[in-house]
Amino acid sequence: MNSPTTSAASRRPHTFRTVFPVLALCWLAVFFDGMDVNIYGAVMPHMLDDSGLGLTPATAGTIGSWTTFGMLIGALTAGNLTDWLGRRMMLVASVTLFSLGSAICAVAGGVGIFGAGRFVAGLGLGGLMPLCLAMVMEFAPPRRAALTTGLLMTSYHFGGMAATGLGLTVAPDAGWRWVFWAGVLPAVIAVPLLLKLLPESPGVLLARGCTGEAYAVADRYGLPRPSPVAAPVAGAKGRLAAVRALFDQDSRWATPLLWLASFSGLLLVYGVSTWLPQMMRASGYGLTSSVSFLMVINAGGIVGLLIAGRTADRFGAVRVSAVWFVLTAVGALLLKSHLPLGATYVVVAVTGVFLFSAQVMVYAATNTVYRDSERAAGLGWVTGVGRTGAVIGPWLIGALANSGNQSWGFTTFALAGLLGALAIALVPLARRIGRSDSPAPASVATASVGVGTSDS
Repeated sequence: MNSPTTSAASRRPHTFRTVFPVLALCWLAVFFDGMDVNIYGAVMPHMLDDSGLGLTPATAGTIGSWTTFGMLIGALTAGNLTDWLGRRMMLVASVTLFSLGSAICAVAGGVGIFGAGRFVAGLGLGGLMPLCLAMVMEFAPPRRAALTTGLLMTSYHFGGMAATGLGLTVAPDAGWRWVFWAGVLPAVIAVPLLLKLLPESPGVLLARGCTGEAYAVADRYGLPRPSPVAAPVAGAKGRLAAVRALFDQDSRWATPLLWLASFSGLLLVYGVSTWLPQMMRASGYGLTSSVSFLMVINAGGIVGLLIAGRTADRFGAVRVSAVWFVLTAVGALLLKSHLPLGATYVVVAVTGVFLFSAQVMVYAATNTVYRDSERAAGLGWVTGVGRTGAVIGPWLIGALANSGNQSWGFTTFALAGLLGALAIALVPLARRIGRSDSPAPASVATASVGVGTSDS
């Protein structure tokens, strides 16, 4: 083992440039995630017109929920399997799995097989996002955590725009099945790059007993060397202890509020991604315009994430998320009225600025609510519980569409935005209440002064 002097001399500085290769690989993986999630919404109008498939609005909503239910299972399973396989191999497995799901959808002869394909894709999609977020937060410079998270999530929207482009150009002429064949590309492009270039998490390596390798990765990317005390405890016992820690002291009331905010945010994200083109078509817009709205809202999402990341670095992720949720609700209500086409494009774009980044800032808020040792578990549970909103959103909008009340979908989105704003805005108050409910013993009260975070 190198001496401390030699190790310090060989350690690279912890800068954005140093960790850029890791961020770029995660960006690519999330790009394909965004493409796969948005493919279904981009081709749904064409699929509903395909009488041979037998898809109805109610069935379409149910299949959208199968996808997000698969994502819920995938997120929970990935967290367990990471103990054995590590984050790197779980990322590879996730990309491979949702590529397989797209292949099943491309050859499906009926809604049952198609739904099974979307469920398989969901298993891979659900595991990928938490893994990439955890990798980015571990490798990113601490003062740029919110900005780096925002940059990562821009890839989701570039992927969404790519899916919409396929829906606009490939589906009308070649058919919707060829769009799903494009969803197999991640297995061809991303998997070899991840296997060759992506490092394993130093924290995971240390927890698995690979101390030398953990230190080598940390030194190569300029990260602080993980200590045995900070390393996660593997196995069920460690996971149970991590969950209990989320309800300790000042986070005991903040945790359920973060879960509620994530529920609202993911209901919005997946409800809109699945149903926006069909909802706009039902409102009287043409097929091409209706599908193109999905591209526009994703373009707005890219701008919003860049703005939100920098704004959160200055004002805090909690404040930014609350304001963004409110503005999303306003945009949803405006879309309920049939505006002129040009004005509608503007409203869709501006709504996209706030809608997607409101949820990403909920993720970023976990950095300020939880201690370092709790952060991975906190983010995992915020993401996992929020997936219930992702399951309910597509199903609920589908049920409304099937009953002839499709315009109520916009009202549902507005209510979800207001609920998310209220939940995230109450987090600082909840932390103060939690601390007052758990006063420190007199013998350690003096030593504990000044330990709180600046976001309370």
